[in-house]
Amino acid sequence: MIEVDGTLVHEDVLKQEFVCNLNKCKGICCVEGDSGAPLDHQEKLILEEIYPKIKHLLAPKGIEAIEQFGTSVTDADGDLTTPCVDGYKECAYVTFENGITKCAIEKAYEQGLVDWKKPISCHLYPIRITKYPEFDALNYDRWHICHDACSFGRELNVKVFEFLKEPLIRKYGEQWYNELEVVAQNLP
Repeated sequence: MIEVDGTLVHEDVLKQEFVCNLNKCKGICCVEGDSGAPLDHQEKLILEEIYPKIKHLLAPKGIEAIEQFGTSVTDADGDLTTPCVDGYKECAYVTFENGITKCAIEKAYEQGLVDWKKPISCHLYPIRITKYPEFDALNYDRWHICHDACSFGRELNVKVFEFLKEPLIRKYGEQWYNELEVVAQNLP
């Protein structure tokens, strides 16, 4: 782990290659898994506020899940997450376009309906943040369904942190990201 302005960043975030390849994986990360996308309390409030503005973009099964369980849920581990269709399938906020998943929240953002892009855990994937009282720890989450993203990243020579520049700046700011770049350049 490397310290960057009050955070700990795993070296794999700086050394491993990764670029999502939606043509290959079809956005399966929004469908697979044992619960919805991790949320923080502020994001729970945002989802409650924007739901009426994005509802028309959701799939009927997504609407049904949200109407039944709420705009966010507490999963089996006690973590706050997005609800899932039928309690365990795709995220309730997923839509499908040409066989590829698309986040209805992000779609609403692109249409100017809301000013929030999507949960930061989704925007930052494959980085997962573990919050500690004194700092955040950023880890590279390896998931077999992202094999094509790793291959594509190697082909394009793009590191995880470079691929995730926008969400990292969204989360920690441009100065933090600039410091991260300097750290990455000085790695052996």
